[in-house]
Amino acid sequence: MKEVLKITGVLTSICIICVFLLSFVYGIAVEKIEINKQKRVEDAIINLAPNAEKIEKVKIDNETIYNLFNNKGKIFGYAFIAEGQGYQGKIKMLSVIDVSLKKLHGIEVVESIETPGLGAKIKDDPFKTQFININISKDIECLKDDPKNDNQIKSITGATVSSRAVTNILNKKINIIKNLVNKK
Repeated sequence: MKEVLKITGVLTSICIICVFLLSFVYGIAVEKIEINKQKRVEDAIINLAPNAEKIEKVKIDNETIYNLFNNKGKIFGYAFIAEGQGYQGKIKMLSVIDVSLKKLHGIEVVESIETPGLGAKIKDDPFKTQFININISKDIECLKDDPKNDNQIKSITGATVSSRAVTNILNKKINIIKNLVNKK
């Protein structure tokens, strides 16, 4: 009995020390983590809209939109973060749409934990390039076959759930952004 109490006490002490150390390290790193997240968003905006001379972060109804200005000071598009559930976890991506709200400039996956080798291909160019200049006047459709219309993309073979998750997340957020931009 004494031996069981001794082992339990030692294990409990080790767990308490580990929890303290982990929370201490997290407390130190949390600021850098947030800075790195913001840097990934900024890099994604620059990648999708390289001609943006000025980026203005705006909050409308608890939604964050980035107004993108050209060198003449005129808004040419909007960037926004869209996130939702994928096959294995949350997918978070940045998208840029033109000022007419009819064309998507593209997407950049900022965070994803989809299956390596399958769903993780949503981060790769063959899939992402399908979203460049896609028509968003109607919802984006995800097909198993080759697209025939300008609002369709082809899903990743073996990762249809992840592909459809991306289009569903985008469609939902694009409709929200359209409503917000039209209100202002």
